[in-house]
Amino acid sequence: MKDEFVTLYTKEGESLSGQPWNIYPRPQMKRDSFFCLNGEWDFSVNGGDWEKITVPFPPESALSGIGRRLGKSPAVKYRKTFSLPEGFLKGRVLLHFGAADQRIFIELNGQGCAWHVGGYDAFCFDVTDYLQEENELTVECSNLKPEHLLPYGKQREKRGGMWYTPITGIWQTVWLESVPEAYIQSLKIDMGADFAEITTEGVTDGSVTVQTPEGEIQRNLAEGKVRIEIQNPRMWSPEDPYLYNFTVESGEDKISSYFALRTLETKTVDGIPRLCLNGKPYFFHGLLDQGYYSDGIFTPASPENYTRDIVEMKALGFNMLRKHIKVEPEHFYYECDRLGMIVFQDMVNNGKYSFLRDTALPTVGMKKFPDKWLHRNKTARLHFENGMRDTVQQLYNHPCICYWTIFNEGWGQFDSAAMYEKLKALDSSRFIDATSGWFKGKKSDVESLHVYLKPVKITSCNKPVVLSEFGGYSYQPEGHIYHPGKPYGYRFFEDREKFEDALVALYETEIIPALPKGLCGAVYTQVSDVEDETNGLLSYDRKVLKVSPERMLAIAEKLKL
Repeated sequence: MKDEFVTLYTKEGESLSGQPWNIYPRPQMKRDSFFCLNGEWDFSVNGGDWEKITVPFPPESALSGIGRRLGKSPAVKYRKTFSLPEGFLKGRVLLHFGAADQRIFIELNGQGCAWHVGGYDAFCFDVTDYLQEENELTVECSNLKPEHLLPYGKQREKRGGMWYTPITGIWQTVWLESVPEAYIQSLKIDMGADFAEITTEGVTDGSVTVQTPEGEIQRNLAEGKVRIEIQNPRMWSPEDPYLYNFTVESGEDKISSYFALRTLETKTVDGIPRLCLNGKPYFFHGLLDQGYYSDGIFTPASPENYTRDIVEMKALGFNMLRKHIKVEPEHFYYECDRLGMIVFQDMVNNGKYSFLRDTALPTVGMKKFPDKWLHRNKTARLHFENGMRDTVQQLYNHPCICYWTIFNEGWGQFDSAAMYEKLKALDSSRFIDATSGWFKGKKSDVESLHVYLKPVKITSCNKPVVLSEFGGYSYQPEGHIYHPGKPYGYRFFEDREKFEDALVALYETEIIPALPKGLCGAVYTQVSDVEDETNGLLSYDRKVLKVSPERMLAIAEKLKL
């Protein structure tokens, strides 16, 4: 019998109209210049006939208007015509892509103007010299071979279980902005308890104006840098996510941005290593967040999907999301900054996955394979390292990100100690989990555990202990199941009340008692169902909340240090 899949729509997907994702896509470096190219494009697969697609949704998704699998390693082509709005041109024009998968070649008016390799990072090009009054933009996307060389996450051609539908091509906003000849190319923001250091690239002089409750602070850039001291600082946390807005002006260019004040450190408290936020021990009460949506797959119907996920999880008492093996559009991190949701951010894995090596043997206790036995392909290692660098640089300024995960469950793992040092050189301000789950290396800021099929037991350790995955209980709400008859999880319940009772008991009997023994954070699997995985607190379409806020809030109160 052929598998049957049910198309499920989120509330936002059902009401989608107009130009999708027509919001400024880079909240931490915002100009008054923005021309969105999302919407209807021409689309062709493997040189076939042209059809219509709605960008930025991947063609495999229902929201794209295509809604079908394209076969293994398809080559796709996009085409769109546009004219610049009147008064748009200020000097130079930059063409931006939030992300596209994987190998991208761009032509403007018949001339090859740019190319990019990667699937999760933003990229842009100066296309001024290629522009005409009427313009035709074409974008070709194909996969690098073999497919495991580039970071690819949970995508797999043979989807099922913990593997999900692969996506193709453009999956984030395509947009244009116009800048003067000399312009601010990037910002780097370093934060502390009572200061922020701002560094600009592209310009070295100008002024920075910060809005504070006491009034404006204005300082001049000196060789592209400025330090802002804050009197009576208000520190960022999930309980008080305060942001300081500021502007940078240099010549004819002006951008708006924001920063927060917060600190992260490890302290020994009553003989136990603790992760501290703003100088105090803090329990990171979190959920695994895969970032998949029933109607858009990689791309939710609208920014409101992100907002609703964050608000609903906060309403259950959670203060952290582990963004699992996926990098989101920057708007997601802005919403976490604004609403007060800590993010534990994974790097996106690559390399060949082995069920025996990476799952079966560790599950029965064989978790000590040395790095040299694992991932050896030099090209894949280089792509992973480049992806890690790009992820850190792209997300560095977001205060919500408090923790980086390098490798997950040995998948693509290599020389974790060296990768820890390279990540620490990129960002020494955040906690680093070098090996989440197993195949522990010589260097990491935490002891990171995954426990699914046995009781959670915390033993004494010289590092803060984080239960970076656990739970995974499955309950399928009728009418909201993507793949009927194929549930995936670690314990199964047919009744909502029994599911909730078991989940509460798990926290009461295993997680809460582990706090005095050194547990500093716990990540339940997961925010929502994802395709076959029916172990979310929300259904895949986000229409059913499987737990009661009152009982979850009571647990959250008991998890406060």
